[in-house]
Amino acid sequence: MAQQTPTTAVTVSKTANNFSQYILYVVLFLVDAGLVWFTAQLIKNGYYPLTVVFVLIIALINFAFLSPKAKPYRWMAIGLSALLLFSIFPIFYTIYNAFTNYGDGHLITREQAITQIERKTYLPEGGQSFSWIAYRKADKSDYFLFLKDKDGNTQLVVPVNSPLAGEELTLEAGQHGITAIGDDGAPVEIEGYTKLNKIIAATDNVLNTLDYGNPENPVRISSPNTAAQMVQQFVMDPETGNFVDQESGLVYRDVEGTWTASGGRKLVPGYSAVVGMDNFVEFVTSPALRGPLVTIVIWNFTFAFFSVFLTFSVGLAISILFGDEHFKGKKIVRSLLLIPYTIPSLITILIWRGMLNPDIGVVNRILQSAFGISPDWFNNYVLARIAIIVVNLWLGYPYFMLVTSGALQSIPSDIYEAAEVDGATGWQRFWNITLPLLLVSVGPLMIASFIFNFNNFNLIYLFIAGGPPIPSAGTAAGYTDILISYVYNLAFAGGRGVNYGYASAISIFVFVIVAVLSLVQFKFTNMWEEVGENV
Repeated sequence: MAQQTPTTAVTVSKTANNFSQYILYVVLFLVDAGLVWFTAQLIKNGYYPLTVVFVLIIALINFAFLSPKAKPYRWMAIGLSALLLFSIFPIFYTIYNAFTNYGDGHLITREQAITQIERKTYLPEGGQSFSWIAYRKADKSDYFLFLKDKDGNTQLVVPVNSPLAGEELTLEAGQHGITAIGDDGAPVEIEGYTKLNKIIAATDNVLNTLDYGNPENPVRISSPNTAAQMVQQFVMDPETGNFVDQESGLVYRDVEGTWTASGGRKLVPGYSAVVGMDNFVEFVTSPALRGPLVTIVIWNFTFAFFSVFLTFSVGLAISILFGDEHFKGKKIVRSLLLIPYTIPSLITILIWRGMLNPDIGVVNRILQSAFGISPDWFNNYVLARIAIIVVNLWLGYPYFMLVTSGALQSIPSDIYEAAEVDGATGWQRFWNITLPLLLVSVGPLMIASFIFNFNNFNLIYLFIAGGPPIPSAGTAAGYTDILISYVYNLAFAGGRGVNYGYASAISIFVFVIVAVLSLVQFKFTNMWEEVGENV
């Protein structure tokens, strides 16, 4: 068998490398083609912020795979692209939305809003209206429309873009595939076409968008029973960007994303436009919004504080209790106490909601039979807040029980022995030794838990949805709402409709609070470390 020479081996290696490079270029070309096409669609529809992101992704991927210097980071480019698209972009887009009117009535781009407004029509004076019956070609490429006016005159028309457009259509059997004419004057059947009943016609998205008959004075379907010689109602002046109402002559000027007439009348839809600091000014100055916000912010801090304080206290108490080596059966009991941590919080919250039901809940039944009382946990805001904290205590104490159990075992026993020799009581040992040393390791977790509970949307929403409502609030706000659930109500469930721009502004406010709390975490971490060193 012939041996492979070094020259042959090098040639084979180069060929393999060249082949892999070709494969890489082909795959990269296909990826670029797909991304460029998608980016072009974004530009076409006016999604410019997302367009910038995809341009950066295209540049990043091509630089990583085509530049020799970037070869080590080649496969990181995919992860970085995903990070840019799904993590970084939403943050910056939220900040951008805080300065816009993005919300109900302003959810689309300017180009899309113009298109929708220009589609609106009206029946001019002297225009005719008809009852209609539609016939659709088997491949849905063409239609016939039978029209009958109030005087009983009938005609057959086709869309203005139909191959039959311009021809004079005769309503007679044997013409245009008509098999017979019914008593109402309409074709019984047209060969190659299906007669549509009103239900099927209503689901045909093409049928209702076409113009029929004479292109200069077309007929459009205006309702399930009526077609009329409709004309475009709003026409845009390309020089000023204003809309003119052809029916009334009113001029609608573009005011921060809404075309508005002098009398205050507005065209719907508007579009998402930059409104500057309006959302922040509204957040600070509006009495209808500021009132519930004060209540919500105070409760937000109260809820987070008591959640951390109680879960830490109960978890630590259990850890100390079962830390006694003479306690029998502590492993079994400790395992049972971990059950709330093993069950998904979604299920636990719903179970507690059922248990506290004022009518059929087991808690109220016991209280009713024992003391003759039945607390209304969902309509009394004080009881609702207590119930939320109790449920969160049940959900959170196992976490701190686990954390403090490990932290307590790391404290040297000789420190306690020395303190006992010095005559320190049990409380003094706990306050001056256990707690300071415990906070060195557990303190940062307590701050993190505070931040988590500050934004604990799931518990608030699933248990009581922020209720009971605050009667004086001008927006959808409840006594147990925290800032994040209030933002959700504004964005998705507000009485005045969705308001993403205002919700984004409040989200920035929440972010600032969380950022400050994070800085406090670092400060207190250093402080606790200094205390621990002095113990």
